Amino acid sequence: MGKVLFCHGTPRSETEGFTRLTPEDCLLPVFQGLAARLVVCGHTHMQFDRMVGATRVVNAGSVGMPFGRPGADWLLLSGNIQLRHTSYDLASAADRVRATQYPQAEEFAARSILEPPSEEEMVRAFTNISFR
Repeated sequence: MGKVLFCHGTPRSETEGFTRLTPEDCLLPVFQGLAARLVVCGHTHMQFDRMVGATRVVNAGSVGMPFGRPGADWLLLSGNIQLRHTSYDLASAADRVRATQYPQAEEFAARSILEPPSEEEMVRAFTNISFR
């Protein structure tokens, strides 16, 4: 697999976000000159596997706050790249969150576990947010 760079948002910023649809010309300056040929990122919580110039960029998704179908999105790196999704008992997980002292427990249980926002809605929100 060679050198892999792990980052939250982009190699230059923890808070920059982009999606599978962010235009490549916006992203080329962000990914040029890296020693790694593979970058694993997150931040937008939506899985994708795309090329930006000569760099393969993969978003692992989110285990606890996915956008799109409920469940856990994750990435397996084992000589190749596998985007994975695991279903789990959503009602039980929501009940466990509600039983905590977290001030937004009910909202988190409802909007992040039981009925996360659709991928389409979040793609519209995040595609160009950092690169206007």
